[in-house]
Amino acid sequence: FWQDRLRYLLDYADAFDDADELFSETERDGVVRAIADTTVLDPAVGSGAFPMGVLHKLTLALRRLDPDNRRWEALQKARARARMDQALETRDRGERDAELLDISATFERYRDSDFGRKLYLIQNSIFGVDIQPVASQIAKLRFFISLAIEQEPTADAATNYGIKPLPNLETRFVAANTLLGLDKPAQQTLGRTANVARLERALHENRERHFHATTRRTKTTYRKKDAKLRTELAGALRTAGFPAADAGKIAQWDPYDQHASADWFDAEYMFGIMTGFAVVLGNPPYVQLQKNGGALGRVYTDAGFATFARTGDVYQLFYEQGCRLLMPDTGVLAYITSNSWLKAEYGKATRRYVADKLSVLRLLEMGKDVFENAIVDTSVLIARNGKRDEAGKAVDMDRLAAKDFPPAEPLWGPFVPQGERPWSAMSAPERAVMDKMEAVGTPLKEWDVSINYGIKTGYNNAFIIDDSTKQALISADPKSAEILKPVLRGRDIQRYRAQWADLWLIYARKGVEIDDYPAVYSHLRMYKDTLSRKAGPNRWYELQASPSDRLDALFKEKKLFWMDMSNRGRFAYSDTETYCNDKGFIMTGISLKYLCAVLNSTTVTWLIKNTALTTGMGLIQWKKFAVERIPIPKITSAQQRPFIRLVDRILHAKTADPTADTSAEEAETDRRVYALYGLTPAEVAAVEGR
Repeated sequence: FWQDRLRYLLDYADAFDDADELFSETERDGVVRAIADTTVLDPAVGSGAFPMGVLHKLTLALRRLDPDNRRWEALQKARARARMDQALETRDRGERDAELLDISATFERYRDSDFGRKLYLIQNSIFGVDIQPVASQIAKLRFFISLAIEQEPTADAATNYGIKPLPNLETRFVAANTLLGLDKPAQQTLGRTANVARLERALHENRERHFHATTRRTKTTYRKKDAKLRTELAGALRTAGFPAADAGKIAQWDPYDQHASADWFDAEYMFGIMTGFAVVLGNPPYVQLQKNGGALGRVYTDAGFATFARTGDVYQLFYEQGCRLLMPDTGVLAYITSNSWLKAEYGKATRRYVADKLSVLRLLEMGKDVFENAIVDTSVLIARNGKRDEAGKAVDMDRLAAKDFPPAEPLWGPFVPQGERPWSAMSAPERAVMDKMEAVGTPLKEWDVSINYGIKTGYNNAFIIDDSTKQALISADPKSAEILKPVLRGRDIQRYRAQWADLWLIYARKGVEIDDYPAVYSHLRMYKDTLSRKAGPNRWYELQASPSDRLDALFKEKKLFWMDMSNRGRFAYSDTETYCNDKGFIMTGISLKYLCAVLNSTTVTWLIKNTALTTGMGLIQWKKFAVERIPIPKITSAQQRPFIRLVDRILHAKTADPTADTSAEEAETDRRVYALYGLTPAEVAAVEGR
């Protein structure tokens, strides 16, 4: 209840000067306690912007609820006493009294300041991890500065001009690999002896003392004791049956070594957090797991991630790890990442995991042009740990007339995660369209069709030539005509009919005897240096990805071409021997003219907009996996004829004049496709964006 009241306050803290109008005295006490109990982790701190934002937001909330710091001071003293009661064997009365007096002095000196608010939020609530030591250092620096600006100097040089020494944050922001943990099987029973628990408490208490240490001498004392306690703890863990290798890692990890990064992370041993975090938030790194020959992917292949996909991205693993680090039932995860996982084939496991483990509260698709230097579209997911009957909400900012942030509440629509199916922010009519399409359609991959990539040449400037070059090669050696084929680029593939640009492909498949074609060899030799660098396993004058015999045969059949990146369906029918490069795809099989009509329809373009990836420039990517999952009704040959007649009319018109106006036929095709899926007028309006 108090966490929900806190979220309400955080949503509206900027809108009022104090909390009188929203909270009673009892409610103020409860929400301040909720703030004190909040633990926040950024698992990849980077610049420290996200934990810094949390610090400022919670500080603002405390300022509104508790302007004179009375409640906050009382809570810090209560927490200190509770901690002391757990550490009686390591504390004497004088030391305990000194800490309470220090809390009193802090709030007396900074009664109306944010210093006390920030200091104890940093001490108890905010933690960060990053694999790069410099990132943790930057985060600590930002927190130091945020605390320093809250202090006003005095004229008394003897007391350091009244400036309170800043805390030591080495045990609040650590350098470690968040994604790799310790091997702790049967954690509840294995290694949990009384001696282990005592040493863990002593280690955590020692680090709390180091947090407040103000002299080099006391810091050195606590650091030496930390090393001693870690060694003793590792020995006790081994004795209790804990894996020896991981006990050794605990002993060797030195949080005060600012140049080292641990190859593991564990919140219990690094932060003393036993029950998970109230909030896990951040902007995890975006790095493809197959980058550098899959080197990064190999690091996490056997790390126990249910969402691992070799073709995926490391930020997907952060979603799963973030979920593991949350408090049961109440913990909230909030990430801003690339939006690719929402729709990509490699994101299926992540979508399924999030849908099964979390209750999605908010999904914000940021769209393009939100961040000036971003090369990917981004999304924000906010979700609560555990499954419950909570109504999620979603919004796509690309659909909004004004990209005001945050979007006004009425602009958010209902959202229900669709398991491993692509996720989109949709209205109720749009969701109804999606459901109808899936109900009456059969995914294209289940049709009797074959879908293939176009030809990857390796270097288009060498292998794709214009008509004049083609004629010159044939004039020099008529045999050249045997390996010169008409070719389409992606830009040449238009709706219904391609517009060939009189370009030709040097079809130098693997195994070609180039000496049989001296004119072609002479042409390719001009590019030998470049081709040699790109050749891979093939010889330098061969196509980089050599087409198979089957693909060679497909180019001679009736087929559909389509462009890989376009804001509208661009499927072109062809019954001539024509090839295409890797900016296009080729489909062969049955019912091609019927499929051409449906795939070029407004309905299918709408579907792809909501289920496919986009480029950094906002173009829709009509990738093979996205097109394969388009549900298309299987109807009889007789039922297909009206669609085929419309396609024939369009093809006839565009053959005579590529710029011919076929809008009437295309509108009629759209109406027939709407009827195929049984769409209502309201659903048609949703598809058309009306």
